[in-house]
Amino acid sequence: MTALGIYGSAGRMGRAIAQVAAAEGVTVAGGVDAGGDPLPLARAASALVDFSTPGALDAHLAAAVEAETPIVIGTTGLTPRHHAAIDAAAERIAVLQTGNTSLGVTVLALLVREAASRLGAEWDIEILEMHHRHKVDAPSGTALLLGEAAAAGRDTTLAEVRVDGRAGLVGARTEGTIGFCSLRGGSVIGDHSVILAGEGERIELNHRGEDRVIFARGAVRAALWLAGQPAGRYRMADVLGL
Repeated sequence: MTALGIYGSAGRMGRAIAQVAAAEGVTVAGGVDAGGDPLPLARAASALVDFSTPGALDAHLAAAVEAETPIVIGTTGLTPRHHAAIDAAAERIAVLQTGNTSLGVTVLALLVREAASRLGAEWDIEILEMHHRHKVDAPSGTALLLGEAAAAGRDTTLAEVRVDGRAGLVGARTEGTIGFCSLRGGSVIGDHSVILAGEGERIELNHRGEDRVIFARGAVRAALWLAGQPAGRYRMADVLGL
């Protein structure tokens, strides 16, 4: 039986994951928050889920590696240094890192990649996201995930074509770029739109998060799947066999 350990258990996502696990009959080994020791939980759990803060990631990865426990990382706002640490940990344990654990967003990313691949660079790509007023990072991890999917569909990297919020006399749009716009307000769980605009026509691919439980369900499913995988770095698409 898989026992989940939750890093960031007192947060909104941590609480939602515990509730989903209980509803689905999944054992929760416990939780750790700021100031707690992550290692005992890593040793007690058969899979870890981390929805804490970027500043806590190094300690959580170190504990997971020492205990040889797989870990799902849903924390957003990560830097290239964090991703390098995840790559290093993935040489020892199974690690799944994602900007969004929603199963719907996972399928959306596949559609975005396919659309970007099929349409030429003359189709402009813009990504719009909106979240609640308390979100601290922008663009959202999900928006970046969708941008990476679009860039991959065009055989490039997001770093090469990314353009963040425009203001002032920025000039005409550069062909092949992927633009981002972030909105914050109210209690919005998470809305994302990928707009592919061509001459005389436009495609819009959208996802609306109406309840935080969608992310919790995906995180629990990912953790249960990851518990049986060998060392390596995984994606939500792997959980769905995409």
